[in-house]
Amino acid sequence: MEYTHLGRTGLSVSRLCLGTMNFGPLTEEADAHQIMDTAHEHGVNFFDTANTYGQDAGKGRTEEIIGNWFAQGGGRRERTVLATKLYGDMGEWPNDGKLSALNIRRACDASLRRLRTDHIDLYQMHHIDRSAPWEEIWQAMEVLTAQGKIIYVGSSNFAGWHIARAQETADARKYLGLVSEQSLYNLMERSIELEVLPAAEHYGLGVIPWSPLHGGLLGGVLRKEREGVRRTGGRAQETLERHRDRIEAYEDLCAELGHEPGDIALAWLLTRPAVTAPIVGPRTLDQLHAALRSLDVRLDQKTLDRLDEIFPGHRAAPEDYAW
Repeated sequence: MEYTHLGRTGLSVSRLCLGTMNFGPLTEEADAHQIMDTAHEHGVNFFDTANTYGQDAGKGRTEEIIGNWFAQGGGRRERTVLATKLYGDMGEWPNDGKLSALNIRRACDASLRRLRTDHIDLYQMHHIDRSAPWEEIWQAMEVLTAQGKIIYVGSSNFAGWHIARAQETADARKYLGLVSEQSLYNLMERSIELEVLPAAEHYGLGVIPWSPLHGGLLGGVLRKEREGVRRTGGRAQETLERHRDRIEAYEDLCAELGHEPGDIALAWLLTRPAVTAPIVGPRTLDQLHAALRSLDVRLDQKTLDRLDEIFPGHRAAPEDYAW
C-alpha cells in the first residue's frame, strides 16, 4: 500500500479510501466486517462514512456497523483514520440537521456513540450550509477539537469560493480550518477542475473524490451489458446513451492497455493534483479486491493524453473560458 499526507497535514492515509455507504442497506454486517478486515490486511487505513448512511436500514446504521467492528478490538480502531460527516437531517425537528452550532455538537456526540469511539479523526461537513455563518461553525468545531472529540475538519460538496471563505475565516481565528474536500470527480465529471481543485491546491486541502467510476459507467458497463452481467436503467441509462461513443472508446483503450476500465479510472484519479485518495465503496469482497488492483497501474503520458481526448477536462477558471 502507498500512503500520502492528507492535504497539508502530517496525517498519513492510504491512497484508497474505503467508502462504507453500502454497509447496512446492501451489505450485511458480517460481510461488511470482513470487507473492513480485508482492507486492513491490504494496508487501507482510511475509512469514510456519514451519520445519515443506512438508507432503508435506518439512518445511522452504517456508523453502528463500523462501531460494532471497532468493538471487536485487535487494533481495529487504532489502525483506522476514521472520517464521518454531518449535515443531513437525522430527525424531523428543525435543528436535527445542517451546521448550526447546536446540531454540530449533537451530531458529533451521536456519531461517537454509534461508532463506539471517543474521537473522530476527520469530521466533514457533507454540504455547505448557506444560513450558518462561518464564525458560528468554526467556534463549534474549535470546541469539539479542544474537547478531543475531533482532530481534523473537512468539507464535502463545497464550491471553490466556499473553501476560500471558510479558510480565510479560519485563518483569522488562528484555526487550522479545512484539511480536505470530498467532491464528485472522475473522468466523465471534471467540473471541479474549474475552481474547486485550484482552491484546494492553494489552501492545502487534500481532495477525496467520490463516485470515481461515475456510478459504474467507467467500470466496463458496455462489456457487462453485452455479457448480460449488468442492466442499466434510469438516469444512468440516459447518461450512458448520451456518452456511449466516448465510453466505447474508453473501454477499447482499456482493452488495448490490458487493464480493466475501473482500474484505469481509479489510477487516473491518483495522477491528479491535490487528490489524496478516491473513495471506493465495495458491496462485496470481490469489489474491494478489484479496486485494490488500481494501485499497480501506471499510466504514461501518452495514455493520459488519450484519456483527455476521450474525456476532455478543464483548465482553471477563468482561462478555461476567457483569457
